[in-house]
Amino acid sequence: MREPGFGGRGGQGGPGGARRGHGGRTGGRRGSRGDVRTAILALLAERPMHGYEMLAELARRTREVWRPSPGSLYPALQLLEDQGLVRSAAEGGRRRYELTAEGRALQARNAGGAPPWETIISAADDGVLALRGALRDVELAVSQVAEAGTAAQRASAVVLLTELRRRLYLLLAGPAGPDAG
Repeated sequence: MREPGFGGRGGQGGPGGARRGHGGRTGGRRGSRGDVRTAILALLAERPMHGYEMLAELARRTREVWRPSPGSLYPALQLLEDQGLVRSAAEGGRRRYELTAEGRALQARNAGGAPPWETIISAADDGVLALRGALRDVELAVSQVAEAGTAAQRASAVVLLTELRRRLYLLLAGPAGPDAG
């Protein structure tokens, strides 16, 4: 029998396997519910954290390849709390989560496996990582135009981004590559 919070980390095509077209998370694995639970326990084994701190840490550790939503994190935290593996306390208007003794014991028993963020990042291909890096650069430029640009520059940026989106869809609609039939 599997321990609570572990498992659910399927390979390609299995639960949590490669999926395309779901919430912008493509290339490599997309985290599954089991991954969220496992990730929570692994992060909290390092130190207590707030929920949004966990979300930011998972995004950082996977180079933005995996960004669990609050809608997947908070129910998993609640379930772990119900199972007695995690406890929370209000701190400055936010909830801080930490492992219970039972949660630490579970982590110690299952310490041999790689944390889900390592599995996810190792499965992401270099092209996906490069594409995500380029997107972050574009997002920064868009933010700068939105913040410091004139009305005409912002309008031009909207036209550019609309054209870029159209051309990306055309790219997907065209031949897949040199060996496409």
